[in-house]
Amino acid sequence: MKINDLAQYLRQISGRVSSNIYAGIQGQAKPQQLSFVRQLQKEMKEKNNMSTPLNELEVVVFDLETTGFYPEKGDYVLSIGAVKMVGPHIRNHDTFYSLIKSDLPLSDEISTLTKIQEGQLRDAPIARDVLLQFLNYSQSHILVAHHSNHEKSFMQKMTWDLLKTRFEHRIIDTSFLIRLSDPSMKSLPLEDVCDRCGIAIKDRHHALGDALMTAQIWGSYLHQAQIKGYSNLQEVYEHLAKL
Repeated sequence: MKINDLAQYLRQISGRVSSNIYAGIQGQAKPQQLSFVRQLQKEMKEKNNMSTPLNELEVVVFDLETTGFYPEKGDYVLSIGAVKMVGPHIRNHDTFYSLIKSDLPLSDEISTLTKIQEGQLRDAPIARDVLLQFLNYSQSHILVAHHSNHEKSFMQKMTWDLLKTRFEHRIIDTSFLIRLSDPSMKSLPLEDVCDRCGIAIKDRHHALGDALMTAQIWGSYLHQAQIKGYSNLQEVYEHLAKL
């Protein structure tokens, strides 16, 4: 086992790195930054997306590339990619992408998978700045992700570590709409769902590439939900609760 691989392995199985892997390269969040986050949280609590017509529903579809699956054991976010949608329509001109600074060694396996190099991470913006930029981009919109528990766990950890506040955005998994068309469909890799929808596989394991493919999946199944007669998310929730 190579040294970089060993370091990554030890982080994953033992959690011996700091519980806050961003410590040492972050300063304290500025008062105006914390005020922005608190205002955003207030807006999310007051906003009711459940009754918004599906063709008017604004969401941010996003994806994270990470070093592994366990943020509490030292895995961390390498990059964030996102794109905005209104109803089934993708705003290809309105995207977000950033690498996140890290001086930790990156395993050959992860580097090969994501095509991200250690040198790129050393020169990238610090995590707090990227997180705040992403929150500013997302505003109070619903977030959508494929296998969203992965994204949710990392966003919760990063938000707490960097801002000492809870991550409160609503995240909806693509399976939410997929179940309307195929209740028996189990969790599938992104590329398998793309195949079912006739979506071309492009830039797989790149955060923005995966976000754009996920957006196409969301748009496809949102269109199907409209054809089936669903008007808003509340109606979808009520139907799925009966299954």
